[in-house]
Amino acid sequence: MQGILVGSGGFIGSVLRYAMGGAVHRMLPFTTFPYGTFAVNAAGCLAIGFLAGLAEARQLIGPEMRLFLFIGVLGGFTTFSTFGYETFGLLQDGQHLRAAVYVGIHLLLVVFAVWAGYAASGLL
Repeated sequence: MQGILVGSGGFIGSVLRYAMGGAVHRMLPFTTFPYGTFAVNAAGCLAIGFLAGLAEARQLIGPEMRLFLFIGVLGGFTTFSTFGYETFGLLQDGQHLRAAVYVGIHLLLVVFAVWAGYAASGLL
């Protein structure tokens, strides 16, 4: 059942990402800056912050709904929201250095991983 919740939420989130990213790119057709991705990441972070606030303050979101919304919908929409939420959690806990290291390593690693994957594809 958990897999169905995550999978169905992921489907919805992926479709929303495609729709929102496309809409932003259609509104700004003459730019090469990835505004669609930027908008999706910002919207996902806003959504996870809002939902986490509801979940923590009002106990409105149960475990099944968390799976569906947080991992499924928002995971399909953008995993950047989870990155933002985890970083926020570190900052909330007063772990400022750990948060900074997490952000720095995360960004360096993902750019390196894209480069490495791209380079590896040339070997085939």
